[in-house]
Formats: sequence, structure tokens, C-alpha cells
Amino acid sequence: MKFSRNTASIAAASLALITLATLGGWTQAANWAQWRGPDRDGISAEKGLLKRWPAEGPKLAWQADELGDGYSTPAIVGDRIYLLGNEGLEDEYVLCLNAAGGEKIWRTRIGNVGNPDQRPPYPGARSTPTVDGDALYALGSDGDLARLDVKTGEIAWTKNLRTDFGGKPGVWAYSESPLVDGDVVIATPGGDEATIVGLNKATGELVWKSAIPEMEAAYASAVKADLAGRTQYVQFLSKGLVGVDAASGELLWQYDHTAQGSMANIPTPVVDGDFIYSASGKGGGGLVKIVAKGDKFEAEEIYFEPQLPRAIGGSVLIGDHLYGTSSDSLMCVEFATGEVVWRDRSIGAAGVCYADGLLYLHGENGDVALVEATPTEYREVGKFTPPNAPDRGKSKAWAYPVVADGKLYVFDWGTLWCFDVKK
Repeated sequence: MKFSRNTASIAAASLALITLATLGGWTQAANWAQWRGPDRDGISAEKGLLKRWPAEGPKLAWQADELGDGYSTPAIVGDRIYLLGNEGLEDEYVLCLNAAGGEKIWRTRIGNVGNPDQRPPYPGARSTPTVDGDALYALGSDGDLARLDVKTGEIAWTKNLRTDFGGKPGVWAYSESPLVDGDVVIATPGGDEATIVGLNKATGELVWKSAIPEMEAAYASAVKADLAGRTQYVQFLSKGLVGVDAASGELLWQYDHTAQGSMANIPTPVVDGDFIYSASGKGGGGLVKIVAKGDKFEAEEIYFEPQLPRAIGGSVLIGDHLYGTSSDSLMCVEFATGEVVWRDRSIGAAGVCYADGLLYLHGENGDVALVEATPTEYREVGKFTPPNAPDRGKSKAWAYPVVADGKLYVFDWGTLWCFDVKK
């Protein structure tokens, strides 16, 4: 078969369009496929978003109810949404929804709710699923780690962090969101035997384990970073921040100041170059620099301050400034020095997400706010209360907000709202 020049041009153009569509679909699919987004830093690449909301808030695209209890933050991949939920204490599950309208597509049980007798009592699903191609990895609050098929919800393999690795969670059970890196999935059983593990993502078999004495699992999720010339996984454990070698799990360094006096180390560490910011509600916030000294590594403290951003909702680093909340206010902090540039009560403690020059806040009180990410001053450009909010009892709205595909997703104790925030 022969092609004319015009025919060949049309074919080439068609191929280019198909390629662009494929790449566009991949970009969308990779938009928020795991905890805190593509790089686990709370930053969305979305552009063209509303710079100000009307008094009643952005347009509600849809609301889905009765999705199950818990504090899971959704993962959004293409036209599907994934999150964890639970009904009662013996049915914790992964839920798949249609992103167009919130309809349920499949639901798969992965285990029981962990530590149901915890005090104060906040039992429930906590983790965010991690989507990696056609597989989804989810960690239940009782330590049940599972690989599922994203289309059907069928389970390929399961491990239990308690029974398979001698794991030891904290009072409020497991809250970690699994990290997938290449062929390995990273999880944190806690305990002396296998504090952090790397598992073959295809089979669930152990690749390496890192034994760190007297360390329970905390409630943070690990991040990957190149620090002082070594690729590492950084995790916040019960008694401090640690870095382990990404190839072997070897413990490289520890830092305990921000964990001192804290029962709940929750926020994911924020990494920039060789610098790491960590924080806990009772401990405070601090910055360290990881330095190589021969074949050893040290965490050199740059600053520590009890009143820096330390709330459950984490922080984001935009340019030279860190934005996060304390128990009662939003702060802008100079990352390199710890100097507070401005502070405002805003909506109090909140989960934080950044997109297109704006901070999206989901307050522990259930409110949602939009604030400009600028060190100049606090500039609020929107605030509202989502409609028909559920009764979560004595617990708080701890799920983080997500911005993906021009939508803002907010989950709160069985209810998921989808708001249109595109210009």
C-alpha cells in the first residue's frame, strides 16, 4: 500500500494526536495517584484554577454519602477515585468510585479495624491507597497490606505487618500510606525485627528489612529523597525521624528532637535538597541537614521551635517558604531559618494542599478555605462549609484536600464532595 505525501502527513498528525492523548491521559492518571500527590509533597501541578471563590464556595459537582467511616484521603487516577473506609470494626475496605459522579464501582474488604480499644477512641480507616499502573496498594489500620487490581478490586497478595514482620503500631493503629518505588513497595511495621520493610511489589515477598531498636510505627508516611549523595527513604517513627538506604534498608541516621514528648508523630516530612523539616503536635517543628562524614551520615539541626507548623494536616514548601498550621492558625515560615513571616487564625488546624499559587485548606472543624500562597501577607480568597456534613462525633475532619483535573475533593467521615474549581 502506497501513501501520498498528504496521506502520510495526515497519518503522522493522527499518530501525534494519539500520542498526545495518551500522554495527556497518563498525565491525568498520574495527577494524584498516592498520598499527598505525585511527589508526596502536597503540591498539585494543576493550572487555570479559580483565583477567588464566591461566598457560598465553588460549584458543587456532586456529593457521595455513606462511603464508610474513617479519615482516608482519596487517590484520583483518570476517571476513578480510590479510598479506604470501614463499616463497624470488622470490615475495613478499599472503595473504587466513578470520578464523574461518585458512583460505587467496586469494594473489597482487606481486614479489621486496628486497635479498636484505643484511647482517646478514634478507630477507623486511615490510609490513602497508592495506585501504580494496574495495581493498587492499600494498608489497613490493622496492618493488612494488600495489592489489588485497579479495575476489579481483586486481591493479588496480602501481608500483615503484625504477624508477618512482628510489627508494632502505636496506640491509634496503622495510618501509613504505602510508598511504591520501582519494583519495591515500602511499609513500616514498627517493632525491633523489621521496623521498615521493602517488599517485591509483584509478589509481596521480602526484599530487605531495616531493624531499628525500640521503634514503633508512628502515623506518618515515608518519602524518597537523595540526601548527601545517597538515595534514602525518610520516615517519622515513634521516637524520631530516620533515614534508611533505599537499596538495602540500612539505617543511616536518626533525629529525635521533634519527636520528644510526642505520642503521635503524624505529618509527612518535607524534604528540600539535603534539608528535612519534621514536626509533631506535642514536640514542635525543626529543620535538619543531612551531612555525610566519611561513610557515616548525621542529621545536623538547623533550628527547632515548639510553635512552628506541626498540626496533623502537614505542610507544603513553596519557593523559600513553608506553609502549614498549628493548633489554631495558618503560618508562613521562612524554610531556611524558621522565622515566622505571618500567622493568621484562618480556619485553625487544617490539612493543606497547594495548586496554581493557592493553598487549599480542609479544617479540622470541617470548613474549607482558599488562601494565596504568598509571604507578603495572609490573603484569604474563599471560605465555606461543605453542605450536609456528616456527624463524626468527637473526632475531627482529618482527611487532606486533593486538587486533581480541575476538581477539589474533600472527604469527611463517609462523605465525599467534588467541587469544580476550574476557571
